[in-house]
Amino acid sequence: MADFVNRPFVVLVVTFFLLWFVAWIGGRFGLRQDDSSESVRQDFGVIQSATLTLLGLIIGFTFSMAIGRYDQRKLYEEAEANAIGTEYVRADLLPPDEASKVRELLRKYTDLRVRFYVTRDLDELNQINLQTTQTQNQLWAAVSQTATEPTPIRALAVAGMNDVLNSQGYTQAAWWNRIPVGAWCLMFGIAVLANLLVGYGAHKVRVKLFMMFPLAVAISFFLIADIDSPRRGVIRVRPQNMESLQAGFNALQ
Repeated sequence: MADFVNRPFVVLVVTFFLLWFVAWIGGRFGLRQDDSSESVRQDFGVIQSATLTLLGLIIGFTFSMAIGRYDQRKLYEEAEANAIGTEYVRADLLPPDEASKVRELLRKYTDLRVRFYVTRDLDELNQINLQTTQTQNQLWAAVSQTATEPTPIRALAVAGMNDVLNSQGYTQAAWWNRIPVGAWCLMFGIAVLANLLVGYGAHKVRVKLFMMFPLAVAISFFLIADIDSPRRGVIRVRPQNMESLQAGFNALQ
């Protein structure tokens, strides 16, 4: 299920045909029922309306969850770029040789972080994560050498590097923070029940007309899955701040 919701277009296609089939089944089953009294129709209308309302609320809440996680990823991208830029400036507080080494590593580190945001290849992502960890160790080793002769000014450079490393961890945590699988299962289950009731309440099985509601729900699911999928979706976090920082570093070389 987790891999399924990571593929928004698959979610769109599968959800549409599944819900369309469920609505058709409900319509075929409803035509076989002989009890069409007014009281039964009224009771059925109440249940159908309540189910559709619940589905709308669940979709709305889930969409809000996806938007919140998307905004969080954007905020952490900005915070990470600011942390790297600040540490690049604070490198002036280090001895000249160490400052030059830290700046070179920060430029390399920024390139890796930009690649982290734009890549869609999982094998490449694993290589990027490995290189990122290695570069982080080199960065920390470069600034921690000054700890043998600590001063308040040098401490600023060490604290800034700590912010750089922490910001990467916050970013990674935000990318792992996805809509729970249980919430997806609940939403799919209510959608199936709602389409079954829509088909059951129809006076006649109209195949083309039965497409409309499943299509609307499928598009909603696609949008939620797309926003919640940081690497495979159409709507993704573009590393604008990182790219601007990278351009600035390249201009200084």
